Amino acid sequence: MKNIAIFASGSGTNAEQIIRYFAHSETARVTLLLSNREDAYALTRARTLGVETIVFDRSTFRESDRIPHLLAEHKIDFLVLAGFLWLLPTALVQAYSGRILNIHPSLLPAYGGKGMYGNRVHQAVIEAGEKESGITIHRVDEIYDNGAIVAQYKLKVLPDDTPETLAARIHELEYTHYPRVIEQEIRKL
Repeated sequence: MKNIAIFASGSGTNAEQIIRYFAHSETARVTLLLSNREDAYALTRARTLGVETIVFDRSTFRESDRIPHLLAEHKIDFLVLAGFLWLLPTALVQAYSGRILNIHPSLLPAYGGKGMYGNRVHQAVIEAGEKESGITIHRVDEIYDNGAIVAQYKLKVLPDDTPETLAARIHELEYTHYPRVIEQEIRKL
């Protein structure tokens, strides 16, 4: 049984889906959720589902070894980013090389990089007149949205889409595919 830690900064809908997906798995279990925001609703979702939570600040994350030590104490095997907006420190990326996944709400490399998240991505897709969008599940390296692509899933951008309607359909792709792809990657360990 492998242990998963999720990093989340926001409401935590993807984190909740992942926690629920692995709740009865024989492959892995989410044992920890970490957030850089005390007010992230992801923390409430995780606690409700019995997952331990940790909140940290920027200096703890960037200038100390507290987070790697906590991950080691919890015997974490795999890291999952689910709406986590900070770039991971190089030491953490190296320690978990090949064992960190992120999800992005576009078909990378398009509409990725620093500052491209949530409705900003969907607005850019619509403004560019794209005919399709989707999600990209990728490995994490030291550059935003740069790691090797593991999987992509597409959908059509509808003529009357708004950032909100496109986001709702993108979320459904995320909920369906992200937990399954995480499991596939963990089984390779």
